[in-house]
Amino acid sequence: MNAHATALIADDEPLLRDALRRQLAEAWPELEIVAEARNGREAVRLFEALHPDICFLDIHMPGLSGVDAANHIGCRAHLVFVTAYDHYAVQAFAQGALDYLLKPVEQARLAETVGRLKQRVRSSRPAVNTEQLLQELSAQLARLRGGGKAPLRWIRVQSGKTVRLVAADDVDYLRSDAKYTVVAWRDGEKPVEAVVRVPLRDLLEQLDPEQFAQVHRSVVVNLRAIRHVTRHENETAEIHLKGRGDVLPVSRGYVHLFRQM
Repeated sequence: MNAHATALIADDEPLLRDALRRQLAEAWPELEIVAEARNGREAVRLFEALHPDICFLDIHMPGLSGVDAANHIGCRAHLVFVTAYDHYAVQAFAQGALDYLLKPVEQARLAETVGRLKQRVRSSRPAVNTEQLLQELSAQLARLRGGGKAPLRWIRVQSGKTVRLVAADDVDYLRSDAKYTVVAWRDGEKPVEAVVRVPLRDLLEQLDPEQFAQVHRSVVVNLRAIRHVTRHENETAEIHLKGRGDVLPVSRGYVHLFRQM
């Protein structure tokens, strides 16, 4: 095995780069982080200068995306994509040729990825079919940038024997509840909640990403419903909503969404 594996981390958020570096130090102490990039163009430049064995690439970065950078790097490094949106991580990753980490990165999931990377570095085996898989990811990005399907405008909720349609614009937040999702909105001034038999992940993929943001593994908030955000010293935060007393948690991986609030 190559005892001295090297890696590059590319993410436009400094806090997320720092967090991943700390987690990698715990999961793989021998791994040397030789460079950190703030965008895809910088990632390509640093890769060409340093030729690291592994590249951790955030999919969404200004200028060149992580996928654009990966297209340039190709099979010359082992690639790991980092994304807050797991609708990117579908069939392309399931084949095992490329790997991904979902933000916020869980240590157990990172350990699995590290295990696979060690095997690949040991065998010096480049990723197979990389070109085809990157084409699939590029196509997904293009569809999303082009708008794709119209976002969900109505959510069908059930309360007892009553079924009603709630306008997505009226929803304050959604919270995961096992296999179901709690939808919170206001009927006039009265806060109301009901359950839908759809996982939060599936609903998030259908909602307008300009209006709804995931702020915690189990919480999605309507950005228009936010009154203010209180940031804490431990890199977490909490959201206070207009017209209701609920306080929503913001985990470390999502605090960057509110850095200007």
